[in-house]
Amino acid sequence: MRIWSLHPRQLDRQALIACWRETLLAQAVLAGRTRGYTRHPQLERFREHPDALELVGAYLTGLADEATDRGYRFDRTRILRENAPAPRLEVTDGQLQHEWAHLRAKLESRSPDVAERWRGREPEPHPLFTVVPGPIASWERVSPD
Repeated sequence: MRIWSLHPRQLDRQALIACWRETLLAQAVLAGRTRGYTRHPQLERFREHPDALELVGAYLTGLADEATDRGYRFDRTRILRENAPAPRLEVTDGQLQHEWAHLRAKLESRSPDVAERWRGREPEPHPLFTVVPGPIASWERVSPD
């Protein structure tokens, strides 16, 4: 499961669609509608808030907005709490840089045209997030190099 902290506009088609599907799964977990993935580390940041479903709804809305801008049709009826007021979450600059490097590596191999568009640019956060100084998040599973 990869729920990107990056702005959806920086994702290629594959990452955007996968993120939509995986975040719908996260929403199902948070709503108690499935027994799988209940301990997935990326859900920690949503679970820390009193209304995780509002947060995940705001996250999904950001993905759906980007999909609409690209001419895709994501089924917004699947968002349990679309347009609910949600507080912003914090993401560290270290986490954002880590995800940016991870995404750029993926783009180089599967979407070189998208990789070229973002070469030399800095990562932008998903609209739900505010960037604060700090290291890679404790929930991130970093593979040893």
